[in-house]
Amino acid sequence: MAPTAQEHARQRQLLLFQKLLNQREGASPLTLVLDTLEQPSGPIITEFALRAKKAAKAKIIYVTFGTLKRHPHADVHVSTRNKSLAAVRTELLRHYPPYDPKQKNPPQRALVILDALNPLATSAPDSLSAFLSNIITPATSLVAIYHADVPLVPPPHAHNEYAPHPLAVLTHLATAVLKLSALDQEIERHKARNRSVQEPEFGLAEGREGVLIGMRPQRRDSAGSGLVVDMEVRRRSGRGVTGKFVVSTPPAPERRKGALARFCLLEAHPAFAPEEEEEGGGAKEGDGPESTFDLGLTAKQRRDRDGVVLPYFDAQTDIGAGEGGRILYDMGREDDFDDEEDEI
Repeated sequence: MAPTAQEHARQRQLLLFQKLLNQREGASPLTLVLDTLEQPSGPIITEFALRAKKAAKAKIIYVTFGTLKRHPHADVHVSTRNKSLAAVRTELLRHYPPYDPKQKNPPQRALVILDALNPLATSAPDSLSAFLSNIITPATSLVAIYHADVPLVPPPHAHNEYAPHPLAVLTHLATAVLKLSALDQEIERHKARNRSVQEPEFGLAEGREGVLIGMRPQRRDSAGSGLVVDMEVRRRSGRGVTGKFVVSTPPAPERRKGALARFCLLEAHPAFAPEEEEEGGGAKEGDGPESTFDLGLTAKQRRDRDGVVLPYFDAQTDIGAGEGGRILYDMGREDDFDDEEDEI
């Protein structure tokens, strides 16, 4: 049996997400990862590094703008402390693998990870686009992290107030955008939507003073181990491919040994799967009175319902301009016709 169009689209989304994580053939020159305090980007960045090493044999270059800790899976660390953007670019190009423009496929690729673009967007927002464009080569791919819940304070001097927001510039430049959210929080929002109630807020969106209480211990449970990735990939043709995935990371000991995470579509996760209908469709005996609003009708009930002729059925057909939906009435003996009234 041939797969349906919906199954084909799901398989295409999974293959595209896997290709993006593996960084094969330069799937995305610039991937923008939007994380928050509720869901940091550490697990997905580790997945990028592990898969790029195993699948593409890529060289991992980690550029630190806002952290001092070295990434365990990076081959080269580049610190931007007290350095100009030109000096950072020069040091980056020195660590890039050699590339021959005559070769169609470079012998080795490099994955450059920028740990946080918020300091750069705050100190030099006008140079953000030029800096990212100058460090991208045909043999390299960039994965840049932007903290979406960190407020941006532009420099007081030499800043164009009419310039677009740095996040809007990054979103425009990126060929792939990944929005991260916590799995347990998405489950709670899904339950609220099913009950037709207001979705809960977490983290800074709660509007509470003091300590953030969004991250709770229940995330350690089996139902909440992982994160949700909202993917948007821009193709060369201009078309965008979107999809939501659940990435389940292995335990910490296995992760340190290089174990890869598993992922699936959001709708395929048990917590988001729709409720299965009972076989036969109709209600069983003892389930209560049947109703016309029951969505589980049998085939005979559907045929009987389609065969019912509604009253004034002829008036529902469009018989002329402005005459559709008119009222048809047959006068009886007891009716007194009044000439002054409009003609029926």
